[in-house]
Amino acid sequence: MKLSSISIIFLLALQALSVLLVNSQGTDSCNSNLNLNLPFDTSSLHCISVWSRYDFILRYVQTSSNVWSFVLSAPDTNSFLGMGFSSNGQMVGSSAVVGWISADGAGTVKRYFLGGQRPDLVVPDEGNLTMVDNSSSITSQSSRIYMAFQLSSSQPRSRVLYSVGQIGVIPSSPGFALAEHRDKVSTRLNYVTGTTSATSRPHSRLRRSHGILNMVSWGILMLIGAIVGRYFRQWDPLWFYSHLLIQSCAFLLGLSGIITGFVLEHRLGVDVDTHKALGIFILVLGCLQVMAVFARPGKESKVRKYWNWYHQNGGRILIAFAIPNVFYGIHLGDEGTAWNASYAVAISILFLVSLILEFHLWRKI
Repeated sequence: MKLSSISIIFLLALQALSVLLVNSQGTDSCNSNLNLNLPFDTSSLHCISVWSRYDFILRYVQTSSNVWSFVLSAPDTNSFLGMGFSSNGQMVGSSAVVGWISADGAGTVKRYFLGGQRPDLVVPDEGNLTMVDNSSSITSQSSRIYMAFQLSSSQPRSRVLYSVGQIGVIPSSPGFALAEHRDKVSTRLNYVTGTTSATSRPHSRLRRSHGILNMVSWGILMLIGAIVGRYFRQWDPLWFYSHLLIQSCAFLLGLSGIITGFVLEHRLGVDVDTHKALGIFILVLGCLQVMAVFARPGKESKVRKYWNWYHQNGGRILIAFAIPNVFYGIHLGDEGTAWNASYAVAISILFLVSLILEFHLWRKI
C-alpha cells in the first residue's frame, strides 16, 4: 500500500515536471543565456523586454564607437519580425530591419524603407540604416526566432518600432514584398539606462476627433436623416424639419471632420490619397445636397419628381461611399477591432431598422 502511494506520488511528480518542461519551451528571458552561433560576440549584451504582449526580448550593445549589435527574440509564429528606427515614432518614413524563416528553413534578414502604407511604398534594400556586412542572421531555436544584426551608427534613433507579421504570410523572391503587419508598437529606448517605454502616437487627440466627427456625421447621422426622410412622411411637417435638422448637423460635423483630416495629413505628412479623395467626393456630394435644398421646387411643380430623384439618389450615393470610407479610415488609423466592431454594430442596427421600415412601407404600397 505504501509502495503504491509512493509510486503514485512519483508519477504525479514526473507528470508535473514534464508539464513544466513543455511550458518552458519557447520562452526566453533576460536571465537566459544565448546559445546561438551568431556572427558577432554576444557576451556583453544588455537585455530588456520591449513588447510584453508578444514576448519580444531585445538584446543590444555598442560594440565600438560606430557599431551597434542587436538580437531580437520572439515566439516563432511562422511570420516575420520587424524592428524599425523612426525619427517621430511613426512607421511611415522610418527604416526597418525585417527577418523571417521560410518553409524550407532558410532565414532572411533585409532592410526596408517604409515610405507609405501601400505595399509598393515599402521598398526592400532601401532606407537610412547601414548594416554591417555579414552581420545579420536569423534562426529558430526552442520555438523562438532570434534575429541578429549590426548597424553602423554612432547612435541609433531612440524611437524604436516593433512589428509582427500575419501568420503564414512570408515575403518571397524576387520582389520580397512585405505584407501588412499583424500588430505593431512604437516605443522609446534609452540606450544608456536600458529602459524602454511605449509612446503615444503623435496628434492622438486630433486623430480621434477626425475619426469620431466623420463616423458620427457621414457614417451615422446621414443614415438616420435618410431613414426619417423616407419612412416618416406621415408626420408632416415634423418629418421634414427633423430630416433637415439631422442632415444639417451631419453636414456641419462632417465638414469639421474633413477639415481636421486636412490638418492631420499636413502634420503627419502621410500618404492617404485614396482616403482623402473619397472624403472630398463625399463632401462635394454633401454640398450638392445642401444647394438642392435652396432649389427645392414646390409640391405642385412639374420638375418636383426630377428634384426628388436627384436628391434621393445623391443621398444614397453619399452614404454608399461614406460607410466604406469610415472603415478605411479606421484601418489607416490602425485603431484596431474596437472601433471596427462599434461602427459595424451601429451600421447593422440602422440597416436592420431600415429593413423593417421598408417592409412596412412595401406592405402599405
